[in-house]
Amino acid sequence: MDILALLADGFWVALQPQNLLLVVLGVTVGLFIGAMPGLGSVNGVAILLPMTFLVPPTGAIIFLGAIYYGAMYGGAISSIMLGIPGASTAVATTFDGRPMALQGNADRALVTAAIASFIGGTISVLLFTFFAPPLANVALAFSSPEEFSLMLLAFATFIGLGGDDIPKTLFSICIGLVMSSVGLDLISGQPRMIFFGLPGFFHGIHFLVLAIGIYGIGEILWTVESSKGGMKLSQATLTLRRIIQGIKTTKETFKATVMGSFLGYFVGILPAAGATPGSLMAYGVAKSLSKNPETFGKGNPNGVAAPEAANNAASTGSMLPMLTLGIPGSPTTAILLGGMVIWGLEPGPMLFVEHKSFVWGLIASLYVANLFALLINVAFIPAFVWVLKLPFTILAPIIFILCIVGGYAPTQDMHDVWLMLIFGVVAYLMRKLDYPMAPAVLAIVLGPLAETSLRQSLLISDGSFSVFFDRPIACVFMIIAIALFALPVLNLIKKRLMHKTHG
Repeated sequence: MDILALLADGFWVALQPQNLLLVVLGVTVGLFIGAMPGLGSVNGVAILLPMTFLVPPTGAIIFLGAIYYGAMYGGAISSIMLGIPGASTAVATTFDGRPMALQGNADRALVTAAIASFIGGTISVLLFTFFAPPLANVALAFSSPEEFSLMLLAFATFIGLGGDDIPKTLFSICIGLVMSSVGLDLISGQPRMIFFGLPGFFHGIHFLVLAIGIYGIGEILWTVESSKGGMKLSQATLTLRRIIQGIKTTKETFKATVMGSFLGYFVGILPAAGATPGSLMAYGVAKSLSKNPETFGKGNPNGVAAPEAANNAASTGSMLPMLTLGIPGSPTTAILLGGMVIWGLEPGPMLFVEHKSFVWGLIASLYVANLFALLINVAFIPAFVWVLKLPFTILAPIIFILCIVGGYAPTQDMHDVWLMLIFGVVAYLMRKLDYPMAPAVLAIVLGPLAETSLRQSLLISDGSFSVFFDRPIACVFMIIAIALFALPVLNLIKKRLMHKTHG
């Protein structure tokens, strides 16, 4: 009952006119920041951080939290409408959201994404409200061995993404891992894989550069070839009946949404994991559990619902270690943490005792931000769908310019723009040769996280791999991952034996 009383006090803070206005403004700004390729929640919160010194600390963190929430919703917009991930957290949404838009179901994809985001956000805020201390302890139980085994499990769930063609999927993962290791060695600081001695490779290959190259430039090239000069990218229709029908059909994606919500929140509370691995893992698990896994990547609504629920749940989850332990759960919460320190608020267990109105005001504002994000997102669907009605001759240059801006924004280096264009051509060729893109994207996201945790684990254990099996949580993850890796091989052997028997 104490929690409910504290939450009621929090709503009193969050619903004050100034704070409510900041929530609505933050969500709206975040929606457009998330939809702009190359920006995303990290850059949005960083850019707008100085503005928050005009309001009290509670209002400031509520505003920045609302931007974070809005950006999580907004990332799906450009992923579905243009095939360009607005942020790394929305890459998994592109896999099925874009095919749905090309089939004339953009409105349904946007409604599915909005409702899944709302459910994911609601579940995660409820978990945050009632289970903060025990979940913070779970996060503390995770060290390098557990993190590596979790990353390996993510790769294992994604092995199914290439359909029955396991060798092509493995090749795609290996290409992604090679790209993720470009730059400076984590421990020695020595340069590695600096192709042709170009200085631009010293800072590594930024994930968004790869994602925008593959899904932006690659998509333009593919569309140009497949449309043979056709005037429209896809047929987009929108009526109130279609939106209501889209809302009704979200019950088909309910299981995937709930699964994505819990998985995303769990991954989000792990320090330094963030929403991107959570959304990619949710997509992989949704496909593994589906009765029709072959429809994923071709416009399956579950492929939109699971990652969207996961990335919203993870964004709330990543605030938990920030507030309770003073450890940021994602790059965006690292900026929020910096803001809190500047405002004189010391994150950690005492924050819940010494600054109750601040903490519970923030938690209550997440409920409010979640509701407004859903309403604003659904209200803007007609405008988003209108974009698809533009002739391709107008839309293609706009997409291309957005890709260039998105490729340049993370590092402000022209090297990355050229790299993005090369990735676009490579993605186009891989698509023609029927190589899956998603595993390569997963590998370049999880590669650095997996390498860091693997090398730290081996340093702890003096080079012994037994460290992954001596610890209970890590051992469970490793056994499941090994079983998932072995499954396609066993299926292949089974098919060969059946073929010989029938032959």
